[in-house]
Amino acid sequence: MQRYDNEQARGEQLAVGLGWFSIGLGLAELAAPDVLARFIGLRDTSHTRSILRAYGAREIGTGIAILMQPDNPMWLWSRVGGDALDLASLASAGRHDGADTRRVGAAAAAVAGVTALDVICAQQLSAQQTDGQRVAPSRQTGVQVERVTTISRPIEDVYQFWKNFENFPRFMRHLESVQVTGDRRSHWCATGPAGMRVEWDAETIRDDENEWIAWRSLEGSDVQNSGSVRFTPAPGARGTEVRVQLQYTPPGGAVGRSVAWLFGEEPDQQIHDDLHRFKQLMETGEIPLSEGPGLWRAAQPASNPEEIRRIAGVHR
Repeated sequence: MQRYDNEQARGEQLAVGLGWFSIGLGLAELAAPDVLARFIGLRDTSHTRSILRAYGAREIGTGIAILMQPDNPMWLWSRVGGDALDLASLASAGRHDGADTRRVGAAAAAVAGVTALDVICAQQLSAQQTDGQRVAPSRQTGVQVERVTTISRPIEDVYQFWKNFENFPRFMRHLESVQVTGDRRSHWCATGPAGMRVEWDAETIRDDENEWIAWRSLEGSDVQNSGSVRFTPAPGARGTEVRVQLQYTPPGGAVGRSVAWLFGEEPDQQIHDDLHRFKQLMETGEIPLSEGPGLWRAAQPASNPEEIRRIAGVHR
């Protein structure tokens, strides 16, 4: 079942990527058909512009449908049909006087490459439906991540640092702040894909000293999520093994995850990077920290390394 879930996630991830590509291409065809025509080597005529605008509307409609139902192979097969029409149109237009055959050929090769991706994705999603193994919508839109790292520090030190959720923004790049608001309650602020800001309240549901911490968001939160971290002695007395598990539903469901994927913000990679920074912080007392989260802001040195060393328990 786990293997199937991974295959379905990859298939849907490719589908939403193709959906966003379809929307982007469609917008270009609608907004600047004359520029696009010249770019791909076609004559810039009113007839050519009309055809490109019609194709643009088709691309946008198909792209939106894919994003709304990334598990439905019908929309991918629709893209395959559109690709065939595009290739036929390019072949016909390339024979006309005034066409740049070299540019037209390059454009046809590009369309053929995208067509191959469309076919692969459509076949994969169709096979999943044929097997009768489609998962429930809540599983489709949810994200589950598990990562493990080993930290060369005693369990007590690692547990005490993690127990204070207000430390999280120091190594979790997308967290703006975490504020403890009461007994086992906290308020979280984060920056998501494309600078989207989200907030939620959470409660600690388990706290076993030096062993296990678990939390979950409260009802009505912008992001429904839960997580846990386990602390165990690393083999060979090498410190502490930290195992983090997170489950959450991105804003916008599958569409929200597709935006993250396009911007290089895949959740599994985020957690990997966050744990790497956590390991650096605990073992050396400093890491490259951004002065504020954001997709395009380069990392900067910590504004107060001594304070980080003190919190992490590192002494010179």
